[in-house]
Amino acid sequence: MPPTPPRLPFLAVLATLLACVAVLAAAATTAVAATPPTYAPGQVVVGYKANIDAAVQAAAASAVGARLGDTPGPRVRVLHVRTGQVRATIAKLRRQPAVAYAAPNPIAHASIATLPNDPGVKSFPGGLAANQWNFYDTGGVNALQAWTNLQTLTPGRAPGWGVRIAVIDTGVAYRDYGKYKKSPDFGGTRFIAPYDFVANTRFPLDASKAGHGTHVAGTIAEATNNGIGVSGLAYGATIMPVRVLDSGGYGDAATIAKGIRYAAIHGAKVINMSLEFSTSVKSTEIPDIIGAISYAHSKGAVVVASSGNEGEARVAYPARTGLAISVGATTDDSCLASFSNDGVGLDIVAPGGGNDANLPRDLNCRAGHIGRHIYQETYTKPFSAFGLPSDFDGTSMAAPHVSATAALVIGSKLLGPNPTPNQVECRLKGTARQLGLPGPNRVYGYGLVDAGAATSPAVPTPQCAAPNAKP
Repeated sequence: MPPTPPRLPFLAVLATLLACVAVLAAAATTAVAATPPTYAPGQVVVGYKANIDAAVQAAAASAVGARLGDTPGPRVRVLHVRTGQVRATIAKLRRQPAVAYAAPNPIAHASIATLPNDPGVKSFPGGLAANQWNFYDTGGVNALQAWTNLQTLTPGRAPGWGVRIAVIDTGVAYRDYGKYKKSPDFGGTRFIAPYDFVANTRFPLDASKAGHGTHVAGTIAEATNNGIGVSGLAYGATIMPVRVLDSGGYGDAATIAKGIRYAAIHGAKVINMSLEFSTSVKSTEIPDIIGAISYAHSKGAVVVASSGNEGEARVAYPARTGLAISVGATTDDSCLASFSNDGVGLDIVAPGGGNDANLPRDLNCRAGHIGRHIYQETYTKPFSAFGLPSDFDGTSMAAPHVSATAALVIGSKLLGPNPTPNQVECRLKGTARQLGLPGPNRVYGYGLVDAGAATSPAVPTPQCAAPNAKP
């Protein structure tokens, strides 16, 4: 018998949006701080040569019309001059024989990423921070800390810059083409090597009416801080759209395998598969996909796949494949989502939205809790109108958080210039926030992916992920 076609792991769960605390509202309204000045206005720092006494220092300052200020070190003075005269004063001071150096007084600022100005859903209680809880709230992936880390590790570059991520899905609204329109929040997102294995064309536009692939790609690399929609976790990354699922969200194993190999051949460093087969499908029924994942792994690609949405204690393929990182879904309570598959072989969890699972012994889980959804810019009207629909929950939504975090780790160079998939996976697991029972467990794997910890130089790298570790 041929394998059962994969079902689109997408749950539309009717939910009541929760009112959010005032502190989140305050965070949203003060999202974008004013740019600090580069230099202290009207100040010049002067270093004097050896054996220059205080009288000579004062005379040098007086000669350029400056007033003496603090002494931050031996033979060093801060001089106060009129605003607008700093550069001219420095030039005059440098010509004086008593002066060793003269320079403006630069202002440093804490390297902390601030909440972007992406507006999110209009009038959402708590603003962007509560709307996109999966990035910014306590049940999220610690996005602001990750971006702060990347500001230091790769200054001047957007998070995930240069890392190719293949989105193997229903296609992506990455360009205008015929009846298909480009998502307005992909204006600053780079795309490369697109291909449609369903229609056999070079234009893998998102053919699903829900915009599933567009939603997934948005979580990974939607443009950020552009005043549109919401944020993308690795917004500097490059997306490779690969269509393997038809308009109904179905695709056969042979087509999916071709997509995986194509992505690996074209240099994808991360491959995201927000798709699943029935949990009844065995590995012996999908040898082409198992082989394709093995090939991608050998080419240096981190393969990420969703665990499935049946609420079963069994991870579905292709996530169950040993060389893929299997991802379950959590709610805004950091509880396993009621729909999420778990069980032996689950590697990690990430925000997927929806309601808390019935886990009475888990202190994070609340009986009957109706959780928030995962918001990203996608179709509100196929295939031309875009917005932030409120019906996306699923392990499909969880997997791209892990793919994006993998891209951030690769782009950070913490594991060296070209880390192996095993090293990246080990780093993700070793820095995940533990949930449930101590140690890896069948419900949460190694825990909730933490992009902030995974990209922090202060967090030790597990031995298995050390830059010199073997593949």
